[in-house]
Amino acid sequence: MTQTLPPDYALFLRTVFLPVAERETATTKQVITAIPPDKGDYRPDPVSKTAQELAWHIAASEKRFYNGIADGGFDFSPVPRPDAVKNSADIARWYGEMIAAVLPRLQQMSAEQLGKVLDFRGMFQAPAVTFFQIALMHSSHHRGQLSSYLRPMGGKVPAIYGESHDSAEARKAAGGA
Repeated sequence: MTQTLPPDYALFLRTVFLPVAERETATTKQVITAIPPDKGDYRPDPVSKTAQELAWHIAASEKRFYNGIADGGFDFSPVPRPDAVKNSADIARWYGEMIAAVLPRLQQMSAEQLGKVLDFRGMFQAPAVTFFQIALMHSSHHRGQLSSYLRPMGGKVPAIYGESHDSAEARKAAGGA
């Protein structure tokens, strides 16, 4: 059964999810930036993605989700990594630019566009605005994986939901209490 939303409810959900998405994308960019540029090939297990592959998966998936919401339909063709994107710093830059381009489109969507039912790979159909939550959960899951790679590869874990050990040490070293 396809779920429908009253227009006011679709607008309400955007007012809830879009600010969360904006905060979460800033955090995601910090985690990607924390990958040491020369350690992007780190993987904790042979079946795991490398840190750089995982960072690209997060960035490319968010492009697919957020552009799909804004476009009123998903494009499931691969999102190839541009040749200029060679390390974690490049992925973080690309990700930031992509998010900056799509956020205004999401902010300007009408209630009808937000309530439009979208198909996700033929597996389920739901109003466009509900895909904000799906995108957030997907990225949070993979960002958690990526953050667990950071210390073993010699990186520092940034503050994600509150201060991390590494961000607390950096604050103390800078003279903070």
